[in-house]
Amino acid sequence: MGMTITEKILADHAGRKEVSPGQLINAKVDIALGNDITAPIAIEQFKRAGAKRVFDKEKVVLVPDHFVPNKDIKSAEQCKILREFAREHGLTHYFEVGEMGIEHALLPEKGLVLPGDLVAGADSHTCTYGALGAFSAGVGSTDLAAAMVTGELWFKVPETIKLIYYGQLRTWVSGKDLILYTIGRIGVDGALYKAMEFVGETIDHLPMSGRFTMANMAIEAGAKNGIFHPDRMTEQYVKGRAKRDYHFYTSDANAHYSEILDFDVSKIEPQVAFPHLPSNTRGISEVEEVFIDQSVIGSCTNGRLDDLREAARVLKGHRISSNVRLIIIPATPMIFRKAMKEGLFDIFLDAGAVISPPTCGPCLGGYMGVLAKGERAISTTNRNFVGRMGHPESDVYLSNPAIAAASAVLGRIGGPEELGKRG
Repeated sequence: MGMTITEKILADHAGRKEVSPGQLINAKVDIALGNDITAPIAIEQFKRAGAKRVFDKEKVVLVPDHFVPNKDIKSAEQCKILREFAREHGLTHYFEVGEMGIEHALLPEKGLVLPGDLVAGADSHTCTYGALGAFSAGVGSTDLAAAMVTGELWFKVPETIKLIYYGQLRTWVSGKDLILYTIGRIGVDGALYKAMEFVGETIDHLPMSGRFTMANMAIEAGAKNGIFHPDRMTEQYVKGRAKRDYHFYTSDANAHYSEILDFDVSKIEPQVAFPHLPSNTRGISEVEEVFIDQSVIGSCTNGRLDDLREAARVLKGHRISSNVRLIIIPATPMIFRKAMKEGLFDIFLDAGAVISPPTCGPCLGGYMGVLAKGERAISTTNRNFVGRMGHPESDVYLSNPAIAAASAVLGRIGGPEELGKRG
């Protein structure tokens, strides 16, 4: 029996010829990643274990990206722990404010995560790197500590769901809509501890930004990882960025899948996930009179340059509603600089938006856009659980950047086509 791309990567990193779903393995990691929330706990466990040195100073990566620039004394202390640990161990890849970006946008941009890698990160959205054809999964802080010491972790080989997308995407439909629609169809536990393998003619033409978005939200369906077959587009992305060798894996034709689903994307319109689950999705045409107080465009899900360009296309020539706060967060300093050079900032500022330095802040209700009781936000982030972005009696709706931008102008959830009708 053949193997899937996920099984092949795990087998190679475990030093085995083959693995099968359900098997427990010990595998070497290429990157062990922590942030300002999770790494302090891992560092404490690292010290308790009596470890003197990280297994490889090139492969342990720390990115303080959630509460930075520091919002209070506690967050400053958290980041100080990372800073001192990075200096003590001579970590090559520690990113301070000014160089820091949202981790899951920054690492691919820097060429630190590559096709064929095995990445363990103490953050649930580590699955983002599957867009490059890597196996990447979120782990706990104690697991991160173990990886920092030994360079290895144990895994249970997941079963794989094959998701096939075909047809032509509608206007304003992106990777965010494909993954929201998919989660809406299978549910938040529809891929529980499974690999979500994204394939099909639509995927072949989907830009890397859309692939990152889809892989990023695999965890919202309960998946262990999301993954794409690397191709010419992947090669174009990593060429010139890669700091080391990489390997393209693909699934065998006779690989076994626990389930195969297909989607005609021509029937998918822009999606909105209603409170309080990413699976509570509706097409934009089904949304009626949902007034909002805030719109957020950014995060590890949709803070890339393509996302900002899409928002700018919608906002150009418009002014946001006087009842709405529009917060735009480029995911990395490079994205920030490119957006500024392209004139996107002028469009955002003319529309009445505020532009934040890179941070995860509002996505987890940290800062830079926390919601008050009774407020509603539309956001390009990945989760809309109760209290996710602030008060437990606030509501979060998820969408792509075009819908979030149009909604900021309309003062209610709606699409770009409505702006055209308004003139």
